[in-house]
This record gives sequence, C-alpha cells and structure tokens, in this order.
Amino acid sequence: MHAASTAAASLPLGRRMLPRALLAACLFAALVAAAPAAASTIVGRNASAIGLQVNGNGEALVSFREHGTLAHVLAWGAVNAIAPTSARAQANFKLDYSGGYKIHYTANPAVKAAIGRLRSLQAQMAKATAARNNPLRYALAPKIAAAYRTISKLRTAATTFQNLCRPYTGPPLAWFVAACTAPDGSFWALQSWQRALPNLGLAPWLPAQSVWELHLSHWQGPLPVLDVQLDWVNTQKARHIFGRLTYLGLPVHGFGSTADGNPTDTLGRNIYLDVFNARGYGTGWKRENSFLAHNPGGNFCYGFYPHKAYFGYPGYGNPAGDRPAGNGELYRATVIGPGVLPDISWQGKDIGSFNIDDPAEIAYEDLMNKLGAQYAAADKLCRQL
Repeated sequence: MHAASTAAASLPLGRRMLPRALLAACLFAALVAAAPAAASTIVGRNASAIGLQVNGNGEALVSFREHGTLAHVLAWGAVNAIAPTSARAQANFKLDYSGGYKIHYTANPAVKAAIGRLRSLQAQMAKATAARNNPLRYALAPKIAAAYRTISKLRTAATTFQNLCRPYTGPPLAWFVAACTAPDGSFWALQSWQRALPNLGLAPWLPAQSVWELHLSHWQGPLPVLDVQLDWVNTQKARHIFGRLTYLGLPVHGFGSTADGNPTDTLGRNIYLDVFNARGYGTGWKRENSFLAHNPGGNFCYGFYPHKAYFGYPGYGNPAGDRPAGNGELYRATVIGPGVLPDISWQGKDIGSFNIDDPAEIAYEDLMNKLGAQYAAADKLCRQL
C-alpha cells in the first residue's frame, strides 16, 4: 500500500507490499481492541441548530439545541496541546454551561461587591424607615437606585457576547460543522461524529452508541499528523493497518490504560477505525474497532481477523455471534485531537489480497515491515520481525 500522512484531509492508499510476519504480540494487540474512550472536548450530543461565535477575549460561545432545549456553552482557557508528560493534565477547556452567566456574573467579584453594597444600603434604608428618619431615607434612595443600575450593567455585560468571528481560513477538517478565525489569528472549530458506535460492524442497539458528539477545538499552527499505513500480516493472510499519531514531531500517547485499551489519563488517545462495504457487515460505513496509540512511540497496529462477540455484545458466548474479518473496500480512521486540537481523520482504499508472485507487492511488504519496525522500536505490542 501507499503511505498516507495527513493533518486533516485524507489521502487515498495505493496498492503494493511484501511478506514478513509480525510478532504474536501484534496479533494480540489486533484482537484486544479498545472500547470507546472519553473525550474532554465534548460540548453537546445529538445537537441541532448549531452556532459558533468567538470574541476578542479568547472565548467561544457554542449554541445548539439538544433534546429540543436551547443550550449555550462558553469555553475558554486552552489552546493546542502539551507534549506527553505524567506531571500534569493535558490542555483542556473551562466550560460554563450557562453561556457565561455563571463565570461573568454569578462568580464575578465586581457583581458580588455591587450586590453586597446594595444589601447594605437596603439594610440602612430599613432602619431609617423603622426610625422614620426621612432625611436619611431621601439620601439613601439615589444610592440604592445607582446600585441597581450598576448591577444591571454588570448583568448586561455578562450576558452580552460580542461576536468577532471572521471567516475560517484554516486547513480542511473532517466532520466539519462550523469554524471561525479569531481576532488573534487562532482558530476555533466544531466537529461532530459518532465516536461511540459498537465495534465489529454491528448496528447500535443502545441509544448511547448512536450519539453524534459535538467536539470543540482551539488551535494555532500545525495540526496533529495521523500517519496510516496498510499492508498484510500473519504470513500475508490478513489485511493490516499500522501507523503513528504525532504532534509537532512528537508522539502522542498517554501513560496508562485499562485492559480494554481505554486511556486512564487526559493524554491518551484511541484511533477509531471504520470500514466501508465490508463483507459480512453489509453496505456503508461500519465501526470495525478502536485501539490505543501506544507509549512511547504514539504508534498503533491492527489486523483484520474474525472475532468472537465481545462481552456485552449480542451473541456473546454463542458461535452464532461470531463476526467475520472486517476488511472492506475503504478504510477510515479518526482520532480525537490531543489537548484541544481538532479531531483528525484519514481515509484509504483496500489493497486486496496479497499476491506472492508479484515482485512489487513483495518489495512493498518488505518496506512496510521495516517502517513498522521503526515505528514500534520501543513497543512490545507492534514490533515486527
């Protein structure tokens, strides 16, 4: 296959390769794939009537309807991503689901001070009224009115958002919904896709599995690179996808995961693999599986093999629930960007079955094995012989 590196748009794969077996560890990694992992940039689910505004203070206001209810989410406090480290959490937004009312009004020290002054004046007015001290009452009245005006202005300021969104001039994005160029030249974007689909080509049987998540991102400069390669594995009997996820030339990975391959920190990322018109899955795009970008190389590998139904899946423990190998006509990989960077996607064509009599495929497979070994140099799960 042809190599395909992309920061946002996808490039088609070609067709070529060469024989060489992977270590059994890579076969194990292909079978033990991740269930959907949590995402820090989700601002809504099954959203409609989506809007995005940005101001000159590094804030974005996302509006949408969810279950018929209008929502406003204010986001701020993060851009891009940090390099992998166990010393701190990954970059993440601060979110106010009141649309800014809580952070800019309820929690505003100026508002608290103004309300405190109003209450003090009202207490003085109550005493003056009880004492029938009209001169004091007349003196307090304009001060109370002024306090109300101050609070009203603060409330108006807290609920007013000056939209300075300029036309989006950034790179193409997968799963695009809306995007803005902010006054400082940074970009904000909204993307929506079905991250939680069940694996093995099955149709969703739970409402949570078919949710369209709404993801918000904020960045300047280059995007992450999802480098995906396609060849064969297991003496070239099965299709094989491998690659690595990097940002600014550094691997993207976390420092812990569950037995299912879900990150246990804010730095880890899963790659979600979809297949198109896979034999045994039916027509259209289906979720094949999801797997972790490994520590320390940010690399990953996945072989297309038949699977027993996973625990909790229809047909679990029953041969009737067995699923065929999910190789199809096309492949699509999507990963949630590290930190608050955009989600990145890649797409490529199937390479067909390996032809041992084709010198070009033999040479290409040898090249891919060497590249895979380079990517997995410090990884026990994806090493190649």
